Amino acid sequence: MIKSNKGAVVITGTSTGLGREIALFLDKTGYQVFAGVRTEKDAESLKEAASGNLIPIIMDITKEEQIRSASELVSLAVGDEGLLALVNNATAIVFGPLECVPIEDVRENFEVGIIGQIAVTQAFLPMLRKAKGRVINISSECGRIADPYFGLLCAAKFALESFTDSLRMELYSSNVKVVSIFPDQLKTDVSKKVEASYEKTFANMSPEAKAIYDKNSRIYIQQTVAGHMSGMSCEKIANIILNSLEDKNPKRQYFGYSTSSIFWSSLTSLLKRLLPHQYFYDLYFNIYYGHLK
Repeated sequence: MIKSNKGAVVITGTSTGLGREIALFLDKTGYQVFAGVRTEKDAESLKEAASGNLIPIIMDITKEEQIRSASELVSLAVGDEGLLALVNNATAIVFGPLECVPIEDVRENFEVGIIGQIAVTQAFLPMLRKAKGRVINISSECGRIADPYFGLLCAAKFALESFTDSLRMELYSSNVKVVSIFPDQLKTDVSKKVEASYEKTFANMSPEAKAIYDKNSRIYIQQTVAGHMSGMSCEKIANIILNSLEDKNPKRQYFGYSTSSIFWSSLTSLLKRLLPHQYFYDLYFNIYYGHLK
């Protein structure tokens, strides 16, 4: 049985970055946390940093057998009380021009970014239904507006947003809430992952492709690094997730932005719906990425 009166939470992708911070924060706040990691080394690192109640579980969300084993373990632990929440946090970072990204990286992007999210949700939904719990999906602004060079991440997050909206309607009668969290740029090691992903793509690019894309790709990487250096703390997003857990009637979407950023994000999304598609993206590109021409 679970060791917390607050209930049990499963979190995917907790080896590093935001997922790790969410797991440690909710553990400290008193929840029974089942933290999905990919290796025993990651599990030991997380256990050392957490209380004795946090339980790491080996769960690579691209591996069906690991998802099944993890869900069986959690089901035995929570019993009839069920699962309070599933936080779908795992993501893949694939950066580079769409023309050049290796197809195996494209497949990994979607296996982690949407297929694995659906597989995990399917596995844990019976437990969530018992507790009338909630599914909390970590989304992104790039799931609302597409950006250059992050096209694959954008595509996965767009798909995740569609999945979230459909799931919310389908689970309405079960009283299982479905929530999207939109973090701002975070102080994490994601910039290193972006650089590593691009270098892998760059190594396989033709001389012609390098001439077309390399300069702008590296400019974009520099912008990404700068944004994350001045980004918000992961603890702020963890607090927002705590609110989404404890709000009696949770919002459909929670934003980790400043008030002004929320306004501009909402305005941009509204203009995307109202303006002709080509005109909107010409305007959007020229405002934000005109220097990449």
